[in-house]
Amino acid sequence: MARSPRRAAGRRLQLPLLCLLLQGATAILFAAFVRYNPETDAALWHWGNHSHADNEFYFRYPSFQDVHAMVFAGFGFLMAFLQRYGFGSVGFTFLLAAFTLQWSTLVQGFLHSMHGGRIHVGVQSMVNADFCAGAVLISFGAVLGRTGPAQLLLMALLETVLFGINEFVLLSLLGVKDAGGSMTIHTFGAYFGLVLSRVLYRPQLEKSKHRQGSIYHSDLFAMIGTIFLWVFWPSFNSAPTGLGDGQHRTALNTYYSLTASTLGTFALSALVGERGRLDMVHIQNAALAGGVVVGTAGEMMLTPFGALAAGFLAGTVSTLGYKFFTPILEAKFKVQDTCGVHNLHGLPGVLGALLGVLAAGLATHEAYGEGKSLDSVFPLVAVGRRTATSQAIYQLFGLLVTLTFASVGGGLGGLLLKLPFLGSPADSQCYEDQVYWKVPGEQEEEAQGPLRAEEPDSRA
Repeated sequence: MARSPRRAAGRRLQLPLLCLLLQGATAILFAAFVRYNPETDAALWHWGNHSHADNEFYFRYPSFQDVHAMVFAGFGFLMAFLQRYGFGSVGFTFLLAAFTLQWSTLVQGFLHSMHGGRIHVGVQSMVNADFCAGAVLISFGAVLGRTGPAQLLLMALLETVLFGINEFVLLSLLGVKDAGGSMTIHTFGAYFGLVLSRVLYRPQLEKSKHRQGSIYHSDLFAMIGTIFLWVFWPSFNSAPTGLGDGQHRTALNTYYSLTASTLGTFALSALVGERGRLDMVHIQNAALAGGVVVGTAGEMMLTPFGALAAGFLAGTVSTLGYKFFTPILEAKFKVQDTCGVHNLHGLPGVLGALLGVLAAGLATHEAYGEGKSLDSVFPLVAVGRRTATSQAIYQLFGLLVTLTFASVGGGLGGLLLKLPFLGSPADSQCYEDQVYWKVPGEQEEEAQGPLRAEEPDSRA
């Protein structure tokens, strides 16, 4: 049935008005609260008579560049495997990340870096905002192709707040260690997205089944994302750690874990594949699980052997998840996980959290030496306020808290995104760029084609 011109005009204005509203609100909040930190403020820095070489920028910015490339290029192209949704994958990644960087600067600033009623920002706050954007994009992967841009912006608005609160509870109140974000980024983002997807479940999605697959060149684009993420992941995990041996150790552990997860993925993919052939879905995703699994324990005394063992286990579990668990997830639990974030981020994230529990339980002065290494990784254990066992218990409790925040937040987000005035693609038009993008070289559909796809579809 054709829609009224008034309703069509309302849908046309929805995204522009929401973008202008969110940008205007964040700009006003920036004007009121955000200021440069002492490392950035000209008056404060030069008043302290520092050398330019002392500025934290020179130590942190290279890691920030790598993380930034992962967020915009890595995540975007990794999701470009769908044959007719490349614009949506890369373009909506761009939109969501750009908004989240601003909004998370405010949310994390209010929780972590308020000084005299002002939020102080510098290169480290840029890294932290990128981490939040990473969690939002993980959730985006779970509902990729089945949501409109206005829905996605509202998802980012809610998830950023809950991400900041969960991170504050874990890191500041519970004293949990999670530098590379196995819990706060990967587990939170994955299960927020999975619960969101469950609430938005579409029983008639088979109408778009012919678009869910990839084609040769779309898988090549996705591999570009995989390589970006794989190469820069040591920077991702080590960016927020203390300078020195902890940061050095984190990069090494991530480096070796990624190599082992890659070999594990290739081995299992060939083993379970049809006629022993490799599956690009496994290689694009499960090979990255080694970076996820050492996110929590990367700065700890995991040992190179431990990093290899953890990475191989993560690659194996992730590959088996794509092969066997993804169909069960949809058939039995009614969770439609477009990108398989449960296998790349959810399961390895939980494994990484449990690895952190084990590594924390083994943290002793003997293992870390008599210097300041234990103090930089587990300050409460170093000063005697906690034992290694109690720190391990706190680590485990942090995982449970994260799963709770993610599940409740995903449920609330699903209810928000189901509001009838938020247009989403119809069941027959999911995973299709032409619904929201002008696609060069393709003939325009009939007058009501793409527009009708934004109408709320009837679901059994």
